[in-house]
Amino acid sequence: MSAEHLPERAEVLRLAQLSVSFRTATGLVSAAQEVTLSVARGECLGVVGASGAGKSVSFLALLGLLPPNAYVQGSAQFCGAELLGAAARALDRLRGASIGMVFQDPMTSLTPHLTIGKQIAEVVVRHRGVSWAAGRARGEALLTRVHVTDPGRRMGQYPHELSGGMRQRAMIAIALACEPQLLIADEPTTSLDVTIQAQILALLAELKREQGMAMVLITHDLGAVAGVADRVAVMRGGRVIETGPVGVVLKRPRDPYTRALVDCAPQLAPERAPMPDTALAGSEPPLRAVALSLTDVSVEFPVGARWFGRAARLSALRQVSLELAAGESLGVVGESGSGKSTLVRATLQLLRPTTGRVVWMGAALGELPAGELRALRKDLQIIFQDPLGSLDPRLTVGEIVAEPLLVQAPQLTATARAAETAAVLERVGLPARLTGRYPHELSGGECQRVGIARAMILKPRLLVCDEPVSALDTPTQQQIVSLLADLKRESGLSLLFVSHNLALVQRLCERVLVLYLGRMMELGPASQLYAQPLHPYTRELLGAVPIPDPELQPARLSRVLAGEPPSPLNPPSGCAYRTRCPHAIPVCREKVPAWEAVDGARRVACHRWREL
Repeated sequence: MSAEHLPERAEVLRLAQLSVSFRTATGLVSAAQEVTLSVARGECLGVVGASGAGKSVSFLALLGLLPPNAYVQGSAQFCGAELLGAAARALDRLRGASIGMVFQDPMTSLTPHLTIGKQIAEVVVRHRGVSWAAGRARGEALLTRVHVTDPGRRMGQYPHELSGGMRQRAMIAIALACEPQLLIADEPTTSLDVTIQAQILALLAELKREQGMAMVLITHDLGAVAGVADRVAVMRGGRVIETGPVGVVLKRPRDPYTRALVDCAPQLAPERAPMPDTALAGSEPPLRAVALSLTDVSVEFPVGARWFGRAARLSALRQVSLELAAGESLGVVGESGSGKSTLVRATLQLLRPTTGRVVWMGAALGELPAGELRALRKDLQIIFQDPLGSLDPRLTVGEIVAEPLLVQAPQLTATARAAETAAVLERVGLPARLTGRYPHELSGGECQRVGIARAMILKPRLLVCDEPVSALDTPTQQQIVSLLADLKRESGLSLLFVSHNLALVQRLCERVLVLYLGRMMELGPASQLYAQPLHPYTRELLGAVPIPDPELQPARLSRVLAGEPPSPLNPPSGCAYRTRCPHAIPVCREKVPAWEAVDGARRVACHRWREL
């Protein structure tokens, strides 16, 4: 049955008693059990739960996208036609034409050697039988529809030339190419920063409203569900444990697990009343010894082939100056491309700053001989974003965690190393039985705990966390943040915490630095910055944070600002943020705003912060 002949609230998809198992050397492993769900035309069903709950596998099963060792039972009907057991040719006709799919990671889902335009046109040419010229015209129209800037130029670009948000929009354009009756979006915003995430969610809500298609949103983010979904299904251990209207499930959850998910959803703490102007000149916080200082640190990268002339310079970080006290936690926030990761790598001398100085405990790191810098590494440790990619797949958990001791404490005996390893694994909440396992045998949360244990085994004095929870589900994020807070409190280490999750930063950090296009926008105590942001960009970031409230979140999405940061190869003149700022005036184009001291604790770079 075609979309035109479906009644307004006709059932587009029904799963009935769907079970999925995988045949392994040790027997069948169950992934989904007796899943019964439905979604109607014009409706969005949110499917939520922790990693491993069976969310993605249930919908990949109906599309025939599971590996050969999968065993599927039950029923999956699309517009009344049974999909399970359907011939491969029949599924090929449905996938991309009647059912669109948006995958979690657009970089691995898009074909790297084909342009974006060809990948969109290919779907239309194959399923609609039109010419390539018509397919390309349809592709450019679709890119315009999903709010891609300069769609004509984007059509000729390759996936690696686009930002994460642009790649995800291109994936959505491909999924919409043939006007499907059902769109399945599998964690479409997990790897995106907070503003681009809000833009993608606003786009999905707009598509659902205007095109009337059925939509399934698979996510662990209750804020995403609150803004887009009509109904929600909660999964745990492969089963649906609660389902109902989004307002009922999120406001009055019946199942204890659903209640726990709602309670641990990251959201900003309630805002306090704005401080009066006189409060900005309040007393300074008590002084602590400065452990780390950065002075006018800039990082540039050469871009382009030198034999075509002088290579262009990409300015990733511009004149960043800050101090971190002993035992203090500083959050660094901003969108992708703002320079957060560059900042922490320059701090640790994993890349050398182009200009400026980094001083740790009185020692200028860039001026130290290699041997002395290597000796200091035990005090300066890092936790990386990708918990699995940062662990050596050839080593067991015990070997990974003990390896720093082999380098920094070679005098220890094997027995002493084993004891230290067991102690730190216990401290991060990992049972001893995992010591002999390899990274691929662990969950994402367990891999991240291994990374924390590896960093903590040397008892560092500075711990740098570079997006350590972005790939993890909400309950695991909360566990990791609680663990970091405990470690900081018990060991007195300084913490540099990079994240695009402003709710977690608010919970963990005492001060916050806001970066945009490599420049400092605002710096101050978290309590003041969240209660009374001074810079318009800080306000945009805070306004984009999703909240798990279906009465408030749709309105917040409707106010999301369009656009992405300009290219750092061609930054705007004057204020870097002016091209997106609703308060920009001529002076913002003409002059870079000064880094002004608001009081002893706050700094801001904005021409108009006093008025705004």
